[in-house]
Amino acid sequence: MYTQIEVETHSEGKIQIVYLNNSKTFNALTKTVLAELAKFFNECSKNEIVRCVAISGKGKAFCSGQNLEDIVIGGNDSKKEKVVHHMVENYYNPMVTALTNCNKPVVALVNGPAVGAGAMLGLICDFVLASEKAYFSQAFANIGLVPDTGGTYFLPKLVGRQMAHYLTYTGKKLSSKEAQQLGLVAEVFSEEEFADKSLAILSHIAEMPTAALNLTKFAFAQSYGNSLEDQLKIEADFQQKASETDDFKEGVTAFLQKRKPQYKGK
Repeated sequence: MYTQIEVETHSEGKIQIVYLNNSKTFNALTKTVLAELAKFFNECSKNEIVRCVAISGKGKAFCSGQNLEDIVIGGNDSKKEKVVHHMVENYYNPMVTALTNCNKPVVALVNGPAVGAGAMLGLICDFVLASEKAYFSQAFANIGLVPDTGGTYFLPKLVGRQMAHYLTYTGKKLSSKEAQQLGLVAEVFSEEEFADKSLAILSHIAEMPTAALNLTKFAFAQSYGNSLEDQLKIEADFQQKASETDDFKEGVTAFLQKRKPQYKGK
């Protein structure tokens, strides 16, 4: 089904973890990897069994960014052939769209270095869990490029305009703890605990009311360009939709019966 990514399933299919799986290149991104990731996120959106999605890397790295051999082959004239534009528009952008539009929670499990597009691949997820061995670097300028993978959209919103400029201008390596202090990472775990503690969080999310989480996700996304008035209207609309779900009925019933709710994600 996939050739350059590996999918691991937990909790009877409720949790899907996709791994970048080319340790020789430190999980560099290629056309095939990007296309397969887009397909994976789109399929998770359609799969009613899936309740939580995560992305991680095999080996020592999360993702080293773009595999430059994929865009600089045989002395191609990048300006004439618009090789990079083609790569971004036809491979990166569909993957970013599929990930950010995925109607399930999407969590980045950053197990090691995340560089350039690899850093943004993690940061465009709903939130990041990181190993203490991880670091993040907006290394685009180091090779004369600008941030992509949603970087110019998300990074200023995550850390503010000034820090976004600083991180991209310098390519500074942020340790996982430094990234957490900036609000880029939700939790940092030791290398030994990373897999187990991350899976515990994914398992918790997979038992939550998925429809409500999805509505929350898209309400947050729309807030970037909305006025308060517009956002309050969205809250009213989305709250009505949430109140019509089976999970809301179960949550209220469980509360009144003083028991733990058993959500179905519907």
